[in-house]
Amino acid sequence: MEALPTCNGDCLIMKIKIQRAKPRHADAIHAIENEAFSDPWSIKSILYEIEENHSVFLVATNIFYGIVGYASMRHVINEGHISNIAVSVAHKNKGIGTLLMEGLEEEARLLEMIGLTLEVRASNEPAIALYEKFGFEPEGIRKNLYSYPTEDGIIMWRWLQYGS
Repeated sequence: MEALPTCNGDCLIMKIKIQRAKPRHADAIHAIENEAFSDPWSIKSILYEIEENHSVFLVATNIFYGIVGYASMRHVINEGHISNIAVSVAHKNKGIGTLLMEGLEEEARLLEMIGLTLEVRASNEPAIALYEKFGFEPEGIRKNLYSYPTEDGIIMWRWLQYGS
């Protein structure tokens, strides 16, 4: 008889579902926002982004843990501006950020966007590594973009390719 794999209590071989955020998700998103950012969005701002037609707001959910991450992107003409992506501290480094990025890219392709852009703190090496994994390249610097603490933002772009 073959032994079943055991879980040491940190199993995130859990099923994650990426779906569109709903207003009822705002409190859970806000809790992750407060963990992740020194200058978090308000619940009002989160609700605005969820409810606006020009925004794509995704959540990563799990049957056991609920919402474990989220990502938001604005559709501006034919480009996507990724405004936030965050994973709860308890679920970092388990591939959820990758799933959220894949979800944003899928939405961008459905909306026929030609490229995606974002800004990232210059010191946020894990986020920069994730974006580079998805083909984003640095294109410029926004001086003193971030506060608490004041820091430059790296502007990154990824141009989407479509098969013929």
